Amino acid sequence: MRAMVLERPGAPLSFMERPDPRPADGEVRVRVAACGVCRTDLHVVDGELPNPKLPLVPGHEIVGRIDMVGDHVAAFEIGRRVGVPWLGQTCGHCQFCRNGRENLCDRPLFTGYTRDGGYATHVIADASYVFPLPELGDDVATAPLLCAGLIGWRSLQIAGDGKKLGMYGFGAAAHIIAQVARWQGREVFAFTRTGDNAGQAFAKKLGACWTGSSDDTPPGPLDCAIIYAPVGALVPAALRAVRKGGRVVCAGIHMSDIPSFPYEILWHERELKSVANLTRQDGEDFFTIVPKVGIKTETTSYPLIRANEALADLRAGRLHGAAVLVP
Repeated sequence: MRAMVLERPGAPLSFMERPDPRPADGEVRVRVAACGVCRTDLHVVDGELPNPKLPLVPGHEIVGRIDMVGDHVAAFEIGRRVGVPWLGQTCGHCQFCRNGRENLCDRPLFTGYTRDGGYATHVIADASYVFPLPELGDDVATAPLLCAGLIGWRSLQIAGDGKKLGMYGFGAAAHIIAQVARWQGREVFAFTRTGDNAGQAFAKKLGACWTGSSDDTPPGPLDCAIIYAPVGALVPAALRAVRKGGRVVCAGIHMSDIPSFPYEILWHERELKSVANLTRQDGEDFFTIVPKVGIKTETTSYPLIRANEALADLRAGRLHGAAVLVP
């Protein structure tokens, strides 16, 4: 197999050839057709998330086909089209797993972080955490749904059912979830970096009723807001933008420090919540609505060997939509 490997945080990924992996009991091997490049990958590669498995193959927005099956795997057969997400395994025994909150598991494994991921031609996955995908579909277009879509979907549920929804940072996740929100009948207010006229035009194209920079005030109070950009300074801005009783959701796994802010912008029962990972039920629910919404992802494809370039483009904000690696 071929893979792009992180040998130490902060270093460029190295292109390597490795022995073909073999699935253990309860695992499957997936031949990767496409792997999305997520901002979480950037946090792992840049050393902002602690204690990654090293050396590590990043990547957790994986679409491919099973080409080898381990013992005691009955749910999948060779040739099945599947998706491999961020949540790679949970213990099944802690209080969170027992109470239907496996996204908060005390002893989880994460694809592309604490187990090897999809910046490769092959990946090993626990069969219980793999999503079956329809046989028809474009692999590159589907890959971002495996994290940007799933985490975006979970953040939308946590945000609640408010009609006026703000989105801070209009990248891979927001451009997917904006389509879901519009399908649900919500109004989308998109906030981008100052001067990002192209990003604002992109948001308008996907149905946003208003666009502006992150320091602009929307035309009226929002019911809820989701912060997709990993910028802690956006939290006070979003709190100021939501109405009494409104909710602000931080959707990223990593965010810069949140600055101090006056209590008055939290008062009146405003809420601040975070999103942690996903559950398998999130995946089942999300992939049920994908064809109903008719989600279309905006992607830029890169050959696997150009993974460092894709990460650099994401880091610099040069992408609209999502980057996807193709082995």
